[in-house]
Parts: sequence; C-alpha cells; structure tokens
Amino acid sequence: MPNSIVILDFGSQYTQLIARRIREQNVFSAIVPFHTPADEIRGMTPRGLILSGGPSSVFEQGAPRCSPEVFRLGVPVLGLCYGLQLMAYELGGRVRPATRREYGRAQLDITSESALLAGLPRTIPVWNSHGDEVEELPQGFRTVGRTANAVAAIEDASRGLYALQFHPEVHHTPDGPRILRNFVFDICQACADWTPASFITETVKRVGERVGDGHAVCALSGGVDSSVAATLVDRALGARLTCIFVDNGVLRKDEFKAILPLLREQLKLNVIGVEASARFLAKLAGVTDPERKRRIIGNEFIRVFEEEALRLGPIEYLVQGTLYPDVIESVSVKGPSATIKSHHNVGGLPADMNLELIEPLRDLFKDEVRRVGRELGLPERILKRQPFPGPGLAIRILGEVTAERLEILREADAVLLEAIRSEGLYDKVWQSFAVLLPVRSVGVMGDQRTYAYTIAIRCVTSEDGMTADWAPLPHELLGRLSNRIVNEVRGVNRVVYDISSKPPSTIEWE
Repeated sequence: MPNSIVILDFGSQYTQLIARRIREQNVFSAIVPFHTPADEIRGMTPRGLILSGGPSSVFEQGAPRCSPEVFRLGVPVLGLCYGLQLMAYELGGRVRPATRREYGRAQLDITSESALLAGLPRTIPVWNSHGDEVEELPQGFRTVGRTANAVAAIEDASRGLYALQFHPEVHHTPDGPRILRNFVFDICQACADWTPASFITETVKRVGERVGDGHAVCALSGGVDSSVAATLVDRALGARLTCIFVDNGVLRKDEFKAILPLLREQLKLNVIGVEASARFLAKLAGVTDPERKRRIIGNEFIRVFEEEALRLGPIEYLVQGTLYPDVIESVSVKGPSATIKSHHNVGGLPADMNLELIEPLRDLFKDEVRRVGRELGLPERILKRQPFPGPGLAIRILGEVTAERLEILREADAVLLEAIRSEGLYDKVWQSFAVLLPVRSVGVMGDQRTYAYTIAIRCVTSEDGMTADWAPLPHELLGRLSNRIVNEVRGVNRVVYDISSKPPSTIEWE
C-alpha cells in the first residue's frame, strides 16, 4: 500500500505490537520477514520502514540480516533494539557485548535535538531489553540520546536513518506513541487515511473485482470474525454469496439451534445449516495430538464446503474470517518467529482444495474487526461475542474426543458462561471457557468414593489475543462455580482455575 509503514520482523515478541501502534495512528502497517528482498519492499511503495527487535545477537552465526539495499530505498528507516544494532553493524559501525546489559526500566537522556524525539522532555522513562550495545557509530551518524549505560538513540537524518535501543511500542515507554507519531507523520510524511470506512470501501471493491460475476460460499459460525467477513463480502456479491453454518459436533451446548436463526434474522444473510457432527467425530476418534485434531477439523470443514458448493451450483470461492493472529501463530512466514499452533483455517487447510480462498480480514486484529463490524452496522450481540475457536471443544478436551467427554464439557461450559453473564463479566473479559482434563482423581460425594474428571476454568483479559493475562475473578464467584459444576455435571469432582498468562502459555490449552 502506498501510504503504509512496512515492518521487517527479526523475531521480536513485540513485532505485532509495533504494527498495532502504527495502525492506532490510522496508518496501515504490514509485517514482512526480515529476508524480504529489497525490490519486493520497494514494490510495496511504503512511506517508511521499521526494523523490529529480536532475540539474536549480530555476532551469532546465522543471525537474521536484511538486505543492505533496505537502507538505500530512499524512505526513512527506524531500527528498534536489535534493529539499531543491525543498522550500526551493517553500515560500518561497531557493536559489542554490553558491559552492563539493560533489561526493564531505564531513563533516556535526550542529548541533542532530533525530529524523532521532538516535543519530549529532556529525560523520559523507557523500556530496555538488550545484551549488546553500539561501541562506535557508522560514519554520518550522531548520538541523540543515552541511558546510563549505553547509546540509546542515533540518527543520520540526511539519509533518513534513525534507531532506538529501547522499545517505544510497549506500554512501559509512556512517550513511545509520541516517538512513533514523530516518525510516521513528521519524518515519513504518512497520511492518517486507514479507517474502518476506508477499509470497507477498499475491501468491497477488491472482492468484487476478484470474483467478478462468480459465486462464493462463506464459512459462518456466528462469531465476530466470520460475521464481519460475511457481511463485507455480501456487500460485494449480494445474492451470489451463500453462507454455511456447519454443526461439526464440537460446538457448545445448543449452539447450532440457537445461532442459526440469529444469523438469518439479525445479519439478513443467505444462511444454510449443515448437520455434519457424525463425520467430524468419526474422523476425531482415537486422536489425542492437538495438531492432528486441528488439521483434521480444518480438512473436514473444507470438504463440507466443497460438497455444498457442488450442490449449490458452480462456485469457485470460499470466504473465511481468518485474522492476523491466526496467520502469525499458524505459519512461520513472518521472520524467524516459531509456529505456535495450526489454526484450523490456516495451517489446517488441505493442499488439494477445490475452492479459492477469500480472506478479507487477514490483516486485521480482533479489535480492528470489531470496529469494522460497527461501521458495517452489525448488532452488538454479535460484535461482543467472545472468541470461540473453529476446532471448538475438540481442543478444550485434552486427549481423545468422545461423546461422554463432550457432554461433560458442554454442561460445565454452560454453567460457567451463565455465571459469567449473570455477574456482568462477559463483556469485560476477552474469553471465558472450561477445559476437560484427561485425568481422573479421587473424590467423595454422598459418603461414597468417586473417581471423576477435573474441569479447568480459563478466563483471560486481552486486547487482540496476541498477549493475554488471567482475569482475577472474585474468590466467591470461583467458589460458587466449583460448587455448581461439581454438583450439576455428572462425571466431575474437581475444579481448578488457570492463572497462566500468554506468554508463556497460550489462551487455549491445545
């Protein structure tokens, strides 16, 4: 996009946060692998580039390095943390292991005037995370900021090259948004023209041009992502779009019966329901590995959509509500960051698909999807639904998925959601759900010994699903939940609460 900021990913845990901070300025940002050729980046016609941080040292064998041409594309470049060290190293400076490594909070002293640091106090708090430091600057560079132990801000303004040793994208650098605004608007001269309205206009136009007079089916689950994707594509195709809601056998309690009429009435879309629970559960029989579960479900979803497309007539396209976090976690294409898990609609897709994918939300985070949905006029009842994974309860049952375990988990999950809603917490947390553990423990009920399952409750807060923290539910509520689940759900005699954050955990257990 001609008014975008392109981010080269060197494996930082904050890369996605950089993209979010740029988008918060209503400027589109895109993440590409560090090894993306300079000509390909030039073809994207960005206003500026950002080099992310990363866990590597420039001294390591095989350390990630971008093409040197990146620094000669004629657009401003901002290096962050490892990006600063790499910029200095590649352009003739000297980098060394830090005499005193800096992790966590520090104070930045601004030592010279700089367009990047304009409008800031002379001393500001920043967040560091580095074990190397610049010993000697490349020719043409000057130091514009220091911490107590290291060079922390450098620039060669004549070439549009800037770098920071700290992380302006994180919450712990309070003036970080101002620094990034200075780079995006004052240095890169970008325009704040990326809004939900402009995204809708551009997406509808692009989908219409791609499909032409053709037809499409849309994978619709009633969640935020698929509902927004379906509504967007409906604007482009109208009656040539058929939405398909599949009962895959691993939905929540009464989900298929409750959501199907809601989709038809509130979204005003052409929606058909397909009952396919038996075929999904047959494929999952005996499977315990979570990656296999995801791939089986992703593959079977595609086969159902292909069959329905054949039945409905000549249809070439499948619309999915794939989001940016799905892509990041599923496929290691954004630099050296590892694959975390295969999402059913990304890494779980079969290689021999007969339908071409349309993924209108592929570059968006969840909160951005909700803003687009509000611009489209979707009802809050749908926009405020908590995320529910495509593989459904199959990845909330650790181990084999069986009819007995599904029944237990559905009932426990229903109790949890009812309580969360009645306490007014449903809209205040990101996600709340139950997990069935594949172990039994001894208990006593009615003076009799029991040997039953354990239910884990997971409730987290988040902005976009990329990071999350456990929600501190009141102890009284946890006590009531445990009591109700043990008393109302046959086969459970123990309830635990998950207090893990992401990272190091993921939100879902599998």
